[in-house]
Amino acid sequence: MIIRQLLRSPGVVLQGPSKTPLSVIPWIQGKCWNSNIAETPRPESSEAAVAAGQLDAGKSTAKLSKAMKAYIERAKSHDAFMFEQISEYEIGRRHLANMMGEDPETFTQEDIDNAIAYLLPSGLFEPKARPLMKHPTEVFPKRKAAEFDESGRPFHTLFYTGRPAYYQVLHDITTHVQNLDRFADRMVRYSISKDKERTLNLGSSIWVSKEQLESIIVESIQDRHYDFFIKSMNRLADHPYSYRVEEFILKFRKSISSSSQQEIPKLLFTTEGVPYMNASGSRKTAKADVTVYGRGTGKITINGQDILYFKNPQEREQVVFPLQFTEMLGTVDVDAEVKEGGSSGQAGAVRHGIALALRSFVDKEMVEKMRLAGLLTSIPPRRFPQRFGAKETLTELGFCGRCANYPDPPFSFLSQLFS
Repeated sequence: MIIRQLLRSPGVVLQGPSKTPLSVIPWIQGKCWNSNIAETPRPESSEAAVAAGQLDAGKSTAKLSKAMKAYIERAKSHDAFMFEQISEYEIGRRHLANMMGEDPETFTQEDIDNAIAYLLPSGLFEPKARPLMKHPTEVFPKRKAAEFDESGRPFHTLFYTGRPAYYQVLHDITTHVQNLDRFADRMVRYSISKDKERTLNLGSSIWVSKEQLESIIVESIQDRHYDFFIKSMNRLADHPYSYRVEEFILKFRKSISSSSQQEIPKLLFTTEGVPYMNASGSRKTAKADVTVYGRGTGKITINGQDILYFKNPQEREQVVFPLQFTEMLGTVDVDAEVKEGGSSGQAGAVRHGIALALRSFVDKEMVEKMRLAGLLTSIPPRRFPQRFGAKETLTELGFCGRCANYPDPPFSFLSQLFS
């Protein structure tokens, strides 16, 4: 054992029986007859090792992974495509400016939209189906930068989730909630009450849509991912100390146009000096023309009848709700003409028209409260999806397979079908 330890020690000099010094070379390892230690080969010199390391390093830096090569090829083709599209857009913009007699240097995107609407008028209901001329960066989707290095190693720790940016946002939300909880615990520990004036106000904004969230994170997500994101953000926004992360929350909020910033028509006056205001309300397919007169007694006339025109009490409550909300019930008169739609839709159209007309009778603060209460919002008609295949189905003909209710005569179609 002692000899083994000495042999392992580098630079040890031993003397044999003939008093001849024996130098033990550091890279030689002796082997005794009862030793289990095997011989190790002689290592390379230090210069050779350095040269080999440099060679390996050069090979690793020069060699690119297949993923990086594929990304570089796609990036080059995308850049060439965008360069071509932007060049064509600039040529078309200058040509369009010359057609409209404008200066190409000051021809803005708003001028382009007006020129396209003038030269190519369209009666299509869907705005996305109408002709347009936008900058290529607005038309074509964004592309994510390389998410891995030359060797194929991903940069992001959540790369293998498939949606690293989305899950990073959820991770940030959870981190903020935990930090706010710890801050709230410290405030309770030191008996410090929350300042009510520093509450986060999100009344003038809404959460971004699914498409807008996808453009922010540059990733495609499913509806369930978006729903979970909204639930997580609502939990963060409802925290008592959410104002401490206001900047993070507002990144995913979209401001909506305030009614107080919109132009509200001024009151009109009759020959007798009575103020009044006209408005048109709508709900689904129902349309209503409403006139609200000031200095009234609370009289409500609908298609020449009183409020009993609506048989359902809930529909009557809809009509008078804007008057109750603005505390003008009994101080103004309402005259409405409504057509089309069902009874519920007509009541909603009258309510919408009354609310729009009352904007001229109240101050801006009340108008903002009306907007937040949803009184100034119109509900459009429901758009049914297009049905492909047979033009008629059994349910459209009045046949119910569960209860076997056959339609009224004639039965020619069903008799042929079930014969």
